[in-house]
Amino acid sequence: MMIHEYLRTLISFVFVLGVLVTFHELGHYLAARWRGVHVEVFSLGFGPALFKWRDRSGTEWRICPIPLGGYVRPHGFDDPEDATEEQKAAWIPGRTFHDKSVWSRAIVILGGPVFNFILAFVLFVLLFATAGQPHVRNEVASVLPGSAAQNAALQKGDVILRIGTHDIAGVEDAQATVAQAPGQKTTLLVQRNGQSLEIPLTIGSTQDSRGGPAHGLLGVVFAVEPGKALPLPQAIFAGAKATWNTIVQTLNGVWQIFSGQHTARDLGGPLKIAQLSGQVAQYGFASLLSFMALLSVNLGLINLFPVPLLDGGRLVFYAIEAIRGRPVSKRVQEVSFQTGFAVLAGLFLFSTFNDLSSFGLFRWIATLAG
Repeated sequence: MMIHEYLRTLISFVFVLGVLVTFHELGHYLAARWRGVHVEVFSLGFGPALFKWRDRSGTEWRICPIPLGGYVRPHGFDDPEDATEEQKAAWIPGRTFHDKSVWSRAIVILGGPVFNFILAFVLFVLLFATAGQPHVRNEVASVLPGSAAQNAALQKGDVILRIGTHDIAGVEDAQATVAQAPGQKTTLLVQRNGQSLEIPLTIGSTQDSRGGPAHGLLGVVFAVEPGKALPLPQAIFAGAKATWNTIVQTLNGVWQIFSGQHTARDLGGPLKIAQLSGQVAQYGFASLLSFMALLSVNLGLINLFPVPLLDGGRLVFYAIEAIRGRPVSKRVQEVSFQTGFAVLAGLFLFSTFNDLSSFGLFRWIATLAG
């Protein structure tokens, strides 16, 4: 990789993550202001502040050097039992987080994930209103050498109509059908030069080098029809649909991991995001916008998972408080947060290990050791 590619990857990663984190924290910030909670700190990144300033409302804005997240610190976020007398004396009456109703506190916490979904929607609308919505057709644009498609003599221009007994509704349907049948002998019904042909085929098989389950592989590149800029009303509708479909597909992917259809080795971490950011950026700004919209949906959903320390975990506590009429006990919260920290730390280390494995680091070290 050349120096300019490393630089592109770094700049793209900082830009992508910076925008996603900014909007997430902006959601918390605006929700807090709406519910009458003073915000003490709005920080982009972690670590000592590189730049900071204070606005007229008294909020300190920070830009920090570690671009892996950010945070908003509401005034009086600490439990009164944990606060010192000095902290209590500095509280502004009526502007503290802990004094607000459970519903107001839930709104402040929910603001971050909601803004991630709003950002994804805005990015999709912007993309469709400027570059249009590209359409991938189930028409073969090229056949990969040595693939199952080449062995079956598929040709450029073939339109795949049926795989086995399953009528194909589109490219995603074709890909999903093939992926679930590695090594299977079947037939393809294709349209070639206006005629229908039935072609025998043995679906190819590919397996992750890290031991994941095998996936079927056809070995074709499908034709992409460039999009045309949509009128704003149509772009808004298409953006809403794309956002919803991304949410559904993401949740389906998570379910497939938990149900064993996919391995947890498919999880990627910050290094994978950085790599993909650089790769997507080379295809143009429109591709980067689409990638950012996808990541924004993922960030919003992940934060809604009922894991303590995440927004979803706090929302579970607030839901219990609303039902019981009193907060969850201090001891239960402490144990839950410790467990949540361990889970998140483990996921971070595991995803980073996956990233390094996919980059070939451990094979390279083994080669040196051998």
